[in-house]
Amino acid sequence: MADRRFDIVALGATGFTGALTAEYLARNAPAGTSWALAGRNAAKLEAVRDRLAVIDPGCAGMPLLPADTGDPASMRDLAEAAKVVITTVGPYIRYGESVVAACAAAGTDYVDLTGEPEFVDRMWLAYHQQAERSGARIVHSCGFDSIPYDLGVQFTVEQLPEDVAISVDGFMRTKASFSGGTYQSAIEILGDLRSSAKLARERRAREGNPVGRKVKGVPGKPHADEFAGGWVAPFPTIDPITVLRSARALDRYGPDFVYSHYVVVGPLPMLVGLGAAAGVVVALAQIPPVRDALLKLKSAGEGPSEEQRAKSWFSVRFRASAGDGIEVRTEVRGGDPGYAETSKMLAESALCLAHDDLPERAGQLTPAVAMGPALRRRLEAAGIGFKVLDG
Repeated sequence: MADRRFDIVALGATGFTGALTAEYLARNAPAGTSWALAGRNAAKLEAVRDRLAVIDPGCAGMPLLPADTGDPASMRDLAEAAKVVITTVGPYIRYGESVVAACAAAGTDYVDLTGEPEFVDRMWLAYHQQAERSGARIVHSCGFDSIPYDLGVQFTVEQLPEDVAISVDGFMRTKASFSGGTYQSAIEILGDLRSSAKLARERRAREGNPVGRKVKGVPGKPHADEFAGGWVAPFPTIDPITVLRSARALDRYGPDFVYSHYVVVGPLPMLVGLGAAAGVVVALAQIPPVRDALLKLKSAGEGPSEEQRAKSWFSVRFRASAGDGIEVRTEVRGGDPGYAETSKMLAESALCLAHDDLPERAGQLTPAVAMGPALRRRLEAAGIGFKVLDG
């Protein structure tokens, strides 16, 4: 890809998280990184570029590329111009496929923020083999979904002996607000659980299992956990799915790997209340007219204020056991998970793919498989903590 015009093209920078990602690149992209903005609305792109020029005057002349996810020709031109395409245009199940298709065909690396299992499985079924042939690295979930968990488990496994059975529990705590785009994606996921489950089964049947190794996800049960810091509940998001895919792909996770994933919800009454509320939302999302009404409650492009984001944080703790009585406890910690840290994770993922010496792999890959320790080093340098805990 040495002849590409740009190292990175950011698609969707006029949206809330996309603008934060562009601002991060303006502050932190190494000298000599060539990048551009892409989108449908030239006036909005110009406004974003003007804001970036305040951060870095060198952005004043940044190229703006016309691009519409509904126009395959413009997606082809976009992919052929870049080494790496960042897209924050969601929900991805609606707007993401044309970007993946173009990147898989052009041999262009791709990163997104999706937490939508159905989208990820659809893209694997449709484009994984083509991306393997073209050399493209299609890396989904490069934000709070699912980097802290995927790289956190990988970091934890690296603290343990090789070639032993490993069991890991992950516990997520956060204080944060969410944007309209995140809300819309969540409703889309909840409204199409049956289709998502069917695609997941089809993909698992085609992927098969690793030869000579076992990898298993265990949902677990609600319980009080002192190490986690309160009552915990199984958390069936895309994050444990991503962790298990990394474990299947990498022998370093051992001959027999088990993972359980939880959210920390505090005292027992809060756990009961959240469980009841979640059940109601899932039920309502199955009814198309109600789902449409729910989607209208919060528009894409809306997001928390800078003051709200400054007060937000996340912590993911991991407890791992291996072999005969070996135990390791680790933590991944950062600030505002949904926006400040997510835009950082996404931008650093793109920079990692564009600039770092990485394993020779292609196709649809998890962050740990595609970038692993190289990306972790970048994130640590950017202020996201990965550490081994005492005791």
